[in-house]
Formats: sequence, C-alpha cells, structure tokens
Amino acid sequence: MRQSFLFFTMKENTDFTSGKIVLPLIKFALPTLFALFLQSMYGAVDLMITGHFAGPADISAVSTGSQIMMTITNIVCSMAMGITILLAEKTGQKKPQEGGAIVGTGIMLFAITGVVMTLVCIFLAPQMARTMNAPEEAFSKTVSYISICGAGSLVIVAYNLIGSIFRGIGDSKTPLVTVAIACVFNILGDLLLIRVFGLGAKGAALATVFAQLISVLISFLLIRRKDLPFTFSRASLRWNGSYAKRILLLGVPIALQDMLVGISFLIILSIVNSLGLIYSAAIGVAEKVCAFIMLIPVAFMHSMSAFTAQNRGAGKIDRAVKGFWSAVGISSVSGFIMFLLAFFKGSTLASVFSTDAQVTSEAAMYLKAYGIDCLLTCFLFCFIGFFNGMGKTRFVMIQGVTAAFLVRVPVSYFMSKEVPVSLFHIGLAIPLSTVLGIALCMIYYAFTMRSLKKEDQLKQADTTSSIIR
Repeated sequence: MRQSFLFFTMKENTDFTSGKIVLPLIKFALPTLFALFLQSMYGAVDLMITGHFAGPADISAVSTGSQIMMTITNIVCSMAMGITILLAEKTGQKKPQEGGAIVGTGIMLFAITGVVMTLVCIFLAPQMARTMNAPEEAFSKTVSYISICGAGSLVIVAYNLIGSIFRGIGDSKTPLVTVAIACVFNILGDLLLIRVFGLGAKGAALATVFAQLISVLISFLLIRRKDLPFTFSRASLRWNGSYAKRILLLGVPIALQDMLVGISFLIILSIVNSLGLIYSAAIGVAEKVCAFIMLIPVAFMHSMSAFTAQNRGAGKIDRAVKGFWSAVGISSVSGFIMFLLAFFKGSTLASVFSTDAQVTSEAAMYLKAYGIDCLLTCFLFCFIGFFNGMGKTRFVMIQGVTAAFLVRVPVSYFMSKEVPVSLFHIGLAIPLSTVLGIALCMIYYAFTMRSLKKEDQLKQADTTSSIIR
C-alpha cells in the first residue's frame, strides 16, 4: 500500500531479530556513519569557510553559536530517541498499526517543541552569548548566529525527526540522503554568503537554516513516492496521550542527559572563552575536529539502540548482548586509529579549519586530550546505545550527568587556573569523565544481566509448574 507522508520500502528495512549479527549491524552502521560524517561536515563547513574567509571574531562567533545550537539540537534528537526506541520495539513485535500512531503523535509532539525552541533562541540569544562569555569582539556576531538559527528551529526539528523515525524502523539510508542534500546546499550557501557577500557568522547561520529547509522539502517530495512498513495516513496525525507519555518517558531522560552533558561542554567552552579570543577560536576548531574523530563510536551507539530495541521487542535479549560485544570490538579498532591521528597529527587536522598558526597550535593541544578519549568512547557509547535500546534511559541520564559534573566540569575549571594555561590539561577532563562513565556502565550492566537471568529462571519455574499441573 502506497502512503503519502514518510518514505520507505520494505526491502530497505533491516530486521535485526534473525540471521547473522555482525554483517547486518555493520550494514546499518555504515549509512549511519556516512550520515554522521556529512552532518559533521555540515557543521564543519561553516567554521572551515569562515576560518578561511573571515577573521577570528567570526570564527569565535560560529564556534560558540554552533556549540549552543548543537546542544539544543542534540536535546531534540535525544527526545526523538523515544520515537526511535518505541518504533523499533513495534517493528520487532510486527505491529505496523501501532507504529503509524507513534509517528503521528511524535510529529505533533515535536512541532510543539520546535515552536518553543524558536521563541527561546530568538528572545534569549543575548543572554546565551553572555552566559558563554563570548569575547566582546565576537559578541554581536554570536547573538546574530543564535537568533538566525533559532528562527529556523521548526525546520531543524523536522530535519532531525525524519532521521529518528527511519532509524527506528531499521532504515539508515534515508537519513543519509536527507543529510547529503543539506550538506551540499550548506556548502553552496556558505561559499555564496561568506566568501562572495562577506557576511561572516551571519552568512553561516543563514546557510545552515536554508540548507535544512531545502533538505526537508526535497525529502517530503521523495516521501510521497515511497512505501512504509507500517500503516500511516493523515488520520494518524492526532494526539495519543499514551504514546506521547511513552515517547517522553523514554526520550526525556536521554534529552536531560544530553542537555546537562552539553551544558558541561558549554561550561568548558565558557571557561576557555574567558581566556581570550585565540583560545576561544582554538577550542571551536578543536571541537569541530572532534566531531569527526568521534563518528564511528557515535554511529555504533545509534545502531546499538535500534538493534537492541528490536531484539528486546522480539524477546531476544541474548542476541542483543551478542550484538553489543560485537559493536565494542569493531569500534575499538577505529578508536585506536583516531587516537593516533588526534594525538600526533592534531595541528594538521586543525589547519583544515583555520589558517591562523596560533589557533591551530592551541587546538592541537586540546586534541591530544581528545585522542586519549577516543580509546575509551568505543566502550562508553556502545554501552549507552545498548541501555537506550533496553529502555534503561534513566540510568543513561544518571551516568552521563554524574561523569559530567563530578569530573568534567571541576577538573576543567581547576586546570584553567594553571599558569601558564594549557588546553591539553583542560581537555584531560574529558577522558577522565569517560573513565567514570564506563565504570558506572559496567556495574549497571552486571546488575542488568543478573536481573534478566533471575527473570528467566522465574519464567522457567512457572512453565515447569504449569506442565506438572
């Protein structure tokens, strides 16, 4: 049956509940990885073109403003994980009718979210820039960047919601298409508005919003020509309180975690911004590089959420556990490679985004610390994806917030008081917080496995009793 809203062919879906584990996981992770790469390129192009055709003030404005917008956008994406997890469960249970109702409720829920985002970003942009200690030379440019991106919040929400829905039903190719479209138009927009018209940070923001708008419009034209693996029509676009509650119960803890963890990184950015314009620009450049070197563990985190949720819905927890350890092994190899690049070739990587020698030198120091973190996140991110898929989103929130505010923030603050200041020492707060996160995850993993074993034993005892009776 052909539907008219969201696009998809049944053959493009990935059924994680049967057959091989590693190959389907990799096939799902690769489009996710490419989509994340393009998404990172999407944000990096703003800074890259700004760094080559504008000054340090514009670089600082784009790095600070984009960090704020990324934090807000991540909150939306994290809330949308509630849809991804719930939809994956229904896919595993083979309940297409309920899948359509979940999507319809999700669209309405996130339309409201987009309106709230718009109002917050437009009216509170100066306060956000001031809170981030945006350097005086870059303050007005930072406010403009946040305001313009905020005005396009509905587009940003729609753009990210499409990806969350399709990952929930086992399609990682569609999000890749939508990101690719946005990336191409963003590059063209940046070149036109920054290089040709010299709009600097303001041009970067305008290019971001219009690129995502074009991507959403083209996506919906394509959507009308595709089939869905679940029942969806205009009648599905209605509020279902029960599904909305379940989406929020799953998504809000993840969103709170990402918000608070994002705030911890914003605090680090604020601390570094207070040290001066060069340090501010350097950490902005380093964070863009980090967005790339963390791509593979993030891709496996998303893949593990869908893989685990489908198998949980099908009652195949053992298969979900096998998938988890497979993902850890694969991402560990990439983590070691990224460590070598970040630790020993940081200045080369930073030079892609800035031609200023001071900026690239300081960025390289920060990247050394991030390189160490690459060795650790392959474990942490797979744990997070596994627990999200298991519906243990409250624990994910607790571990993330604990690591951020017991280690990351205080360590970065105390390191910033060193004389002379070292971005490498400030950056060490990140791998130290990851160590704590892994320790908490390992403890909770052991607890979860014991609980599941007890549940199985009770079920077997009940079955035996029924047979005897």
